[in-house]
Amino acid sequence: MSSILGCDLGGTKCAIARYNADSLEVEEQKQWPTKAERGWQHIFDDLLSYIDCLQREDTTTIGIGVPGLVRQPEGNVVNMPNIPNAKNIALKKQMEDHLKLPVIVDNDANCFALAEARMGNGKGHKVVVGITMGTGVGGGIVINGEIFHGAHGFAGEIGHMLLVPGDPPYYTDYLRGEVEQFLSGTSWRERCKKAKRPKDYLEGEVCAFMHADVFKEVAWLCTNLTHLLDPDVIVFGGSAGWALMRHIEHIEKELEQWVLPGTPLPELKMAELEHAATLGAALLVQ
Repeated sequence: MSSILGCDLGGTKCAIARYNADSLEVEEQKQWPTKAERGWQHIFDDLLSYIDCLQREDTTTIGIGVPGLVRQPEGNVVNMPNIPNAKNIALKKQMEDHLKLPVIVDNDANCFALAEARMGNGKGHKVVVGITMGTGVGGGIVINGEIFHGAHGFAGEIGHMLLVPGDPPYYTDYLRGEVEQFLSGTSWRERCKKAKRPKDYLEGEVCAFMHADVFKEVAWLCTNLTHLLDPDVIVFGGSAGWALMRHIEHIEKELEQWVLPGTPLPELKMAELEHAATLGAALLVQ
C-alpha cells in the first residue's frame, strides 16, 4: 500500500490531496488561500508546510500543477503571471531537494485536462481539450490519454491565443486581444463593473449587454480549436467556466455557424470532477 500527493497552486486558492496510489481514492485533503500578493517565497513555504501535514511514510511521489509556463522535462517554471516574483524557478529540483521524493511539475490546466480525459467527461475519447476559466484562462490538450506538451512544454496555452488582435473588450494598455482578456473572470469584472456576484455576469439583466458577445467569443475559440485539433470533446471548468453551463446549447448553435460546413463538431461539456486539478496532478506521477 502506498500513497501519492497531488497539489494545485492557483492564483486565488491552493489545494493538496493524498491519494491511494492504486485506487486513486482520496485519503485526506486540504485547501488554503494563495494570498498571491505576498510573493512566491511565502507561497512556497505554505506548500511545504501543507505537504508536511499530508505526507506519510508510504508517500512515494508528488505531482504539482502551477498556473504558468513549465519547461519540460526539467520541471522549471518560466513564470506564474498572477504571483509576484514567480519567475525562472527550478521548482522540481527545489521540491526534490526539500522533500527527498520524486516530484513532477506541470501546468495546472494540463492537470485539469488530464483528469477529465482519463476519469471525467473526456473519458474514452481520443482528443480532449480542457479549458479552465477563472482568474485567467488556461488550457490543456490530452491525446490518447497523455498530455500533449509541444516542443518545449508550452502547448495548450489557450488563454494567450489571440481572439480579437489589438482590440480587447475594455480599456487597457495591454492590447493583445487574447482569449484571457475576453473570457476570464477577471475580464468579466472589467466588462461589467455593476455585477455584485459571479452569477450576475451571464444571468439576469445586470450584464445582459455582454451575454451575446461572450457566447460568440466562446464559439470563436471553439471554432479555432476545432479546426486546429479536431477534438472529440472540449471540457470547461473553473469558476467562470461553470457560468457557461446553462448556455452550452446556445454556444453550440453559434459554433455551427462558424465552422466550415461538414466539419465534425466537438461535444461541449462541463467538467465532471470536483477536484480535477489535484487529481490530475496526482495522475502525473502514475
